[in-house]
Amino acid sequence: MKLQQAQQGHEVPHPASAPIDKDKELAAVQRSLLQHADEPGALLPILHDVQDALGYIPAHTVPVIAEAQNLSRAEVHGVVTYYHHFRAEPAGRHVIQICRAEACQSMGADALLAHAELRLGCSAHGTSKDGAFTLEPAFCLGLCASSPAMTLDDQPHARMTPRAFDALIAQDNNP
Repeated sequence: MKLQQAQQGHEVPHPASAPIDKDKELAAVQRSLLQHADEPGALLPILHDVQDALGYIPAHTVPVIAEAQNLSRAEVHGVVTYYHHFRAEPAGRHVIQICRAEACQSMGADALLAHAELRLGCSAHGTSKDGAFTLEPAFCLGLCASSPAMTLDDQPHARMTPRAFDALIAQDNNP
């Protein structure tokens, strides 16, 4: 998704980016609220729009979304934190997902995840200190016959080894 947005000229925020522009974030929320104003139960489409536009769901936008949808802040926050797709904080410039499903685990995904955590200096659901990579677990990427599998910025990579992981990270960490 972020690669597609970059190709289309959209900037996706990350920890190393410029200061957050709350007015811009609220404008993105307002656009989505207007687009979905007449749809009953539009919370998920609104959250997807905000996530796609900003790269995450900023905490200060939750009350605005809640009020517009006649929901409590707790209900909106609950949806944001329940679904792994949504983020409450900006992701790194690159997002890595390592499959945690049984087929990948049986072929070494646990060791691959441990290696990734050491190499990036962050645990699963974390972002490297330099803001370059966010590491996330995924539960089946659909590459079971070619496990262990991972994605880097939504691009699938199969039969991954620690050495292949290092080469991929080195390639994508160059500016």
